[in-house]
Amino acid sequence: MALTKKPVRGMKDILPREMELRQYVLSEIRRTYKEFGFTEIETPVVEHIENLQSKQGGDNEKLIFKVMKRGGELERAIASGNPDEFCDSGLRYDLTLPLSRFYSQNQAQLPTPFKALQIGPVFRADRPQKGRFREFVQCDIDVFGDGSNLAEIELILAISTLLNRIGFGEKYNFKIVINDREILRGMQAYAGFPAEDFEKVCISLDKADKIGNDGVKAELLELGYAEPVIDKYQALLTGIGTQSSDIRSLGDTLSGVMPTSITENLAGIVDAVSEVESVNVNVEFDPTLVRGMGYYTGPIFEIRAEGFAGSVGGGGRYDKMVGRFTGQDTPAVGFSIGFERIITIMLDADEQVPGAGNKTAFLLEKTLDAGKTAAALNEAMALRSAGATILVEQMIKNKKHQKEQLIAEGYEDIREFYQNPIGR
Repeated sequence: MALTKKPVRGMKDILPREMELRQYVLSEIRRTYKEFGFTEIETPVVEHIENLQSKQGGDNEKLIFKVMKRGGELERAIASGNPDEFCDSGLRYDLTLPLSRFYSQNQAQLPTPFKALQIGPVFRADRPQKGRFREFVQCDIDVFGDGSNLAEIELILAISTLLNRIGFGEKYNFKIVINDREILRGMQAYAGFPAEDFEKVCISLDKADKIGNDGVKAELLELGYAEPVIDKYQALLTGIGTQSSDIRSLGDTLSGVMPTSITENLAGIVDAVSEVESVNVNVEFDPTLVRGMGYYTGPIFEIRAEGFAGSVGGGGRYDKMVGRFTGQDTPAVGFSIGFERIITIMLDADEQVPGAGNKTAFLLEKTLDAGKTAAALNEAMALRSAGATILVEQMIKNKKHQKEQLIAEGYEDIREFYQNPIGR
């Protein structure tokens, strides 16, 4: 029986062209985030199943790749007849929960505040589609131990700096939209939704970009909520702008159900990043922004780019997650860039890695003797020592096709070495 050539559904092989682009973006991510003082760490891809199923990850908890117990433990689990006993761990579905466990375990050895950079694969048993895979890379920056909005400001500035460096400011006119989970709570309370139904109502509200306000209203009516309550909520959204003044105005409207310090804090973030002149930052208030993770407790944000449906990154504040491990809440906020979606956009646009074309190929004739081969290799090594990219390979019979392939791979300078160059 022949082996299967295709990768597992939802996974993919990465060809050299894409790999070169991925490594370029990853190098810019590391360079940029380290300039902002973030320190790179790493956590295992396998996490305790009780952590993954702690009701912190929203719908992602339905998409866990579970890892079965081994040996005698698995045999005893099977004998019990209880499927819930079959596994004790799973592949991580994001980097935030493992990072919170990491911080809880190693807090005594880390500075306060701690600015973490984490890059690695995550896994979700999702339905594969363009730009969405079951294994994909996430790139997160998080700040632990800083409860002020300076942490959010630094995250937004770091993300904006990175996106501008890889061309998203000029070519895709990205923007960062921002909201606060407490503002969502305040708006629901103002309209008359039950406080205990907050997450349930948010699930419907989060579908507005897909099914429209009429679709959201129909779904909420079907769930049993009164039409005047729904209408009051949707009327609250009418006429709200995107600037810090609009956030403060909404805060005045909600002052009877929510402290204005919530909206003042969010408006302060927008004001601060708007005053930074050295980087292109486009931040807008969006009172409809929900974000699906159940662990968010405060400001939330999302990256959007022209010509691409959905977000290309997001994050928010999650001040209570560390407390699930330690019993003591710790301020925490993070931002995850949509690495795979950004790579998809750049591939579709045939983006080139800066400087990737400055490569030279040496083609050596098969009959080249030892002396001339050594001379060619010494020349190649000297150029490599000076920082050049030099490919050395044997010349094939179909030299025209070989050169076309090399040019397609970015080798602009192709040099040929013959035993007898006369007449060549």
